[in-house]
Amino acid sequence: MKKLIYLPLLLLTTVVSAQYKTEIFVAQDGSGDFTTIQAAIDATKSFPETRITIFIKDGIYEEKVKVYAWNTHLTLRGESPTGTIIRWGDHFDQIDRGRNSTFHTATLLVQGDDFRAENLTISNTAGPVGQAVALAIEADRCMLTNCRMLGHQDTLYVDGANARQHFRDCYIEGTTDFIFGGATAIFEECILHSKADSYITAASTPAGRPYGLVFLRCQLTAAEGVTSVYLGRPWRSHAQTVFLYCQLGDHIRPEGWDNWGAEEKEKTVFYAEYANTGPGAEIAKRVSWAHQLKRRSAKKYQPEHVLQPFLLPEISN
Repeated sequence: MKKLIYLPLLLLTTVVSAQYKTEIFVAQDGSGDFTTIQAAIDATKSFPETRITIFIKDGIYEEKVKVYAWNTHLTLRGESPTGTIIRWGDHFDQIDRGRNSTFHTATLLVQGDDFRAENLTISNTAGPVGQAVALAIEADRCMLTNCRMLGHQDTLYVDGANARQHFRDCYIEGTTDFIFGGATAIFEECILHSKADSYITAASTPAGRPYGLVFLRCQLTAAEGVTSVYLGRPWRSHAQTVFLYCQLGDHIRPEGWDNWGAEEKEKTVFYAEYANTGPGAEIAKRVSWAHQLKRRSAKKYQPEHVLQPFLLPEISN
């Protein structure tokens, strides 16, 4: 009889111990569960079955933050996009870890799949000192909404050969190659703000991918005095970048695209535009190796198509 009484209690204890918090609060004034974002992330369950949301109260969080590969299905939700600020100031020369130092500079590094961020500013405060990443995302099925990415060179790194990422209603600023990487990434109704005469994108799309960087209904703006900006240049030979229904300011160069000093890449990259407007959208002087899409082809550059799963490349022996 005693075993029959204790067994249900044991089962109840097991169920309770298996539960975990799906809502965590961060506030610098001590009113939340944690005062730093990283401490909150470190306290989350690895590979959770249910999404975990970390609510972040307005404040300036001076910390370098990492969402590890086991922190899947994690949401960082700020109180407001201009009031909730994550910032740090690492840059290439400061890191001093050899030729790949850029990849160690990110203020926020995301490696956990199914990541979401809302109402946040992510900033690299190093200034115009070379490569200095604000946000690096190396994960699949990620979405950022109403966020700001602030920096200079290499502000936003989107990567992962098999990764798909979606940015909606975001503000991204920088100088050189301030959106770069090999992920399949779509930017929907975002503002891309150039702070110097340079290049907006530097895609490194893997060969065989149907999409690379896609900009849909975005606004391309510039700081005062900026008058000579390229839409992109190829970081790797099969770079893909497409602008559709975007408003291009007069800071965009008439030729539009640059080959990064390698004429052979003109045969392998895919740079295209469709139905853009504004003074920078004039196509008469675009480089001959860029494309102007037809209406039928442009239809496939919608989120539901761009973000579909794609076949993985074959592994050669």
